[in-house]
Amino acid sequence: MARIAATVASCAVLSLGVAGAGRAQVLLREREAPARATSRLASNPLRQLDAALKQLTARVSPAVVQILVDGYGPSESATPGAAAVFTRQQRLGSGVILDASGYIVTNAHVVKGAERVHVVLAEPEPSPAAGAADTAPSMLPATVVGLSDYFDLALLKVEARRLPTLAFADSRNVSQGQVVIAVGSPLGLDNSVTMGIISSTARQAKPDSSLVFVQTDAPINPGNSGGALVDLDGELVGINTFILSQAGGSDGLGFALPASIVRMVYESLRTKGRVDRRTLGIAIQPITPALAKGLSLPRSHGLVVCDLDPGGPGEAAGLRIGDVVVEADGRPLATPAQLESSLYLHDLASPLKLAVLRDGSKLGFDTKVLERNDPMDAALNPLDPESNLLRQLGVLAATVTPELQSRLGRLLRIPWGAAVMARTGDVVGVDLAPGDVIHAVNATTVTDVATLRHALDGLAPGDAVVLQVERGTGLEFVGFEMN
Repeated sequence: MARIAATVASCAVLSLGVAGAGRAQVLLREREAPARATSRLASNPLRQLDAALKQLTARVSPAVVQILVDGYGPSESATPGAAAVFTRQQRLGSGVILDASGYIVTNAHVVKGAERVHVVLAEPEPSPAAGAADTAPSMLPATVVGLSDYFDLALLKVEARRLPTLAFADSRNVSQGQVVIAVGSPLGLDNSVTMGIISSTARQAKPDSSLVFVQTDAPINPGNSGGALVDLDGELVGINTFILSQAGGSDGLGFALPASIVRMVYESLRTKGRVDRRTLGIAIQPITPALAKGLSLPRSHGLVVCDLDPGGPGEAAGLRIGDVVVEADGRPLATPAQLESSLYLHDLASPLKLAVLRDGSKLGFDTKVLERNDPMDAALNPLDPESNLLRQLGVLAATVTPELQSRLGRLLRIPWGAAVMARTGDVVGVDLAPGDVIHAVNATTVTDVATLRHALDGLAPGDAVVLQVERGTGLEFVGFEMN
C-alpha cells in the first residue's frame, strides 16, 4: 500500500507539473502575442497603413458633426433669373468643431435661411477619466454667429464644453498627390469616412469667383458640405464645399475651401460676426499676347494693372496703370485668384508687399489693404427668419434703410417701410414680389418690419387686407383676404 500511495503521489506531482507547464506555455504565448503582432505590423506595410487609418479616424471623427436645418431656401424649381421663391426645407450637412467651447464651422449654404439648427455630435469614445460632466448630449441646438456668402462659410455656436477639436494644417505644406481623408455626413449617413489624394492645391473651380479651392478625388457627396478634409496628421486641410458631377454623385471632383481661408473667416466671424471684403484699390486683368504686344509689356503672361481707385491704397503706394504684378508677400502671382487669395492670407497689421515689373525693372511697393463692408452683404447676411419672416404674407422682409435703398437701386418715394426680399411660396393669392416696399396696411402706416408684423397680427382670417405698395416708380394697392 505504501508503494501504491507513493506511486499515486508521484503521478499527482507529475500531473501538477504538466498542468503547470501548460499554464506557463499559455502565459508565455500571451506575453509573446504583442511581440508577434508588432512583428507582423513592422513587416507588413498594409497593416501599418490599416493601423494608421484606424487611429486617424478615431482621432478626427469626434470633431466632425452632423447639422440638421429646418428653414427656408430658394426653390430648386424656380426659373433662373425670375423672382426669388423661397420654400420650407429640411437640410442636412456637416460641420467641424474648431473650439472646445462649441464653435463650429460649416458652409453658409447649409444654414442660410434656417429657422432652427441642431448639431448632432459623434458618439464619444468611452474614457475612464471622463466624468458625467464631460459627457455632452448627442444633439444640441445651435445659433448662427455669422456667415459669409462670398466664402460660403458660416460659424455656429452650441452650449457645450470640452468638445473635441481639429487644428488647422499649414496650407504652405499641402501638396498635390498628398493623401487626405474626408469626414462628414454624405446623404445623411453621419460620421462617414472616405480616402483619396489632393488633385490640385489651388483650383479656380468657379469662373465667376476668384476663390481657389483644394481639389480632391476623395469621394464626396451631398451632405458632406461643411465637413472636414484632413491630412494624415489629423489636421484640417479644408472644408468640403461642393462637387462637380453630371449625375449628382461623386465623380472624384470634390472641392474644399483651404484651411488658410477657413481660419481667416472663422476668426473674423467670431470677433465681428461678418467678413469684410478686402481691396487694394486696383483693378487687374490677365495678360494676353495682344495686350503684351500692344502695351510693350515685359512678358506675355501674368497680371497687368488696368485701373486704380483715385486716392486708393494702390495709387497712394505708387502703382501705375500698365504695371505687371508678379508677387504678393513674396508669393509668385499668375492669376487674379492668386492675388485675391493673398489679400485674405495677409496680416492687416502690416502693408502688403507687391512686386511689379515697370520699364525693365522690378520694383517693390508697400500697399495698404482696406476692408470694406458691402451694404448688400449687410442687408442679406443673413436674413433672420425669426425677425424677417412674415407668415401671413409668405415673404421675408427687411426694414428700409438708406443702405437697402442703395441695394434696390432706386430712391423710394416714401423713404420708410418694409421691403420684400424673397417669397416663401407658402402663401398664395398675395401679389408681392422681391423689391416691393410695403408702406401701409389698411391705412395704418408701416415704418419697419416690426410695425408691419404688429398690423398683420391684429387681423383675423377672412379680414380684408389692403397693402399700399411702392413698386417700380409708382404706388399701388394690393388687396386680398387674410388666410
